Amino acid sequence: MTTQDHNPYDIVKGLIKESVTTLGLHENIYQVLKKPMRMLEVSLPVRMDDGTIQNFTGYRSQHIDILGPTKGGIRFHPKVNIDEVKALSIWMSLKAAILDIPFGGGKGGVIVDPEKLSVRELETLSRTYIRKITPIIGPQKDIPAPDVNTSPEVMGWMIDEFDQLRGYNIPGMITGKPVIIGGSLGRLEATGRGVVFTIREAAKVLEMDLSKSTAALQGFGNVGSMTAKFLHELGVKIVAITDAKGGIYNEEGIDITKLLEFVKDGKNYASKFSDANSITNEKMFELPVDILIPAAIENQVTKENAPNIQAKILAEAANGPTTPGGDKILEEKGIFVIPDILCNAGGVTVSYFEWVQNTMNYYWKEEEVNKKLEEHMLFGFDKVLEMKKDKECRMRDAAYMVGINHLVKAMEARGWIKGSDMEKHNNDMK
Repeated sequence: MTTQDHNPYDIVKGLIKESVTTLGLHENIYQVLKKPMRMLEVSLPVRMDDGTIQNFTGYRSQHIDILGPTKGGIRFHPKVNIDEVKALSIWMSLKAAILDIPFGGGKGGVIVDPEKLSVRELETLSRTYIRKITPIIGPQKDIPAPDVNTSPEVMGWMIDEFDQLRGYNIPGMITGKPVIIGGSLGRLEATGRGVVFTIREAAKVLEMDLSKSTAALQGFGNVGSMTAKFLHELGVKIVAITDAKGGIYNEEGIDITKLLEFVKDGKNYASKFSDANSITNEKMFELPVDILIPAAIENQVTKENAPNIQAKILAEAANGPTTPGGDKILEEKGIFVIPDILCNAGGVTVSYFEWVQNTMNYYWKEEEVNKKLEEHMLFGFDKVLEMKKDKECRMRDAAYMVGINHLVKAMEARGWIKGSDMEKHNNDMK
């Protein structure tokens, strides 16, 4: 059973409530933001290669569409659950709000281990899922994208299914798709690139020289591998990497160029790389590195392992990697945390760019995409840092407050809330 300290939906509701109180806003704001506006559960019967039918469960959560259509990835994972998907959709709303992107938050997931499926079974599941959620998605309603264990190939199957149902080509209904059918250059690398932009800015705050810094990563999927690549290019020595199958360690630095070549066809895990020693996930978190990057799944930094973390910067490339218990300890230790809703927002940013390009039917060069991404990430980082200094709070609290402030302005503009709500709360607080 998931404890409250590890339940992502409980965690995000708690953080929203704290931020609403700190900002001096009425609880009415919390009541609007604490639940997704729509939550869909679908059954996904798939005929397997052996002739049997397995019925998988899928979800799609749409948090709030006050700024624009909802937006968010689809993950295929055996531990997907309804609370996780709700929390992820709320985080997406906050990411978009922090970076001033005109989207709300959405998220989808299917309870499945994709490694146990053949390519045909995976394609059938992907098409069945998109078919079942078609009534609530579209370029002006809700725009899916890749997430854990999904890829541009999966997005290609999904958009093809949607287009066949609609009878014409609608490239803007999904992002993260192959470039040949309307994907954006730079999208595959976007989340990892954005993570590194925020690490670079955090290093400036701490007056760290990245070319003399060390790092360790948990996770070497799309986000982890791209983060490693761009950190390596900045001169950071990456000494340890763990994944679902194990971990590797080299005190002198892992050869990231060779490692990326080793895993590029998707058949090899980073932990099987022979030019390094083995290391456990637990030991990796305890290493005396400057930068620690959880880039896997939720609830990895806990009250049990946080006391042993020695990093100066913890960059949350994953969604929800730190529990409240772990967070408290990181704060006590003075570790600079780059919260997930800021750190990994590069993906939704370039998904936004992809959607814009699809709408215009005009496509940008990769240099232009990367330049615009950097501008958005620096804008978000500076806003959060400014709030941190103003409220004398943690970066995580500051990020939530920046996002909520942005959403509140939109609520006022649309008449969802009244000025009297704020006045009442201010009177209550006296």
